[in-house]
Amino acid sequence: MTLTFIGMAVAAGLTTPAAERWWWIGGVALFYSLILLSMVNQGTGATLLTSECMEFRTFFRRRSVPWSEVAGIEKRYRTGRSGTWSEVRVLRVQGRALTVPGAFTARWHDPKFEAKLATIREYRARAADT
Repeated sequence: MTLTFIGMAVAAGLTTPAAERWWWIGGVALFYSLILLSMVNQGTGATLLTSECMEFRTFFRRRSVPWSEVAGIEKRYRTGRSGTWSEVRVLRVQGRALTVPGAFTARWHDPKFEAKLATIREYRARAADT
């Protein structure tokens, strides 16, 4: 992905007039920075499981979702040009689904990822029993 954006910036720099060149290169750099920040935000995040809720902590945000608002926990596969990866999603009773920070993998049958998914489902099952 980085090479793609570098190629776009070089192409913009070589094909646009000098007066517009820096706007194009700056626009490509800004767009790439937003995508990179999104990836870092998801990758550096963590989730704390308590008996009352799930606490999501990312680089930019903290959020708490009570177990009473959780309708389900699902494993979702996503495919892009760089391959396929799995992530854990929280389906809420009201509102949109949320991606669990720090719970994703790019490997098939990753035991660490499966253990994280099982732990989250176990906490949800315990919270539903009480």
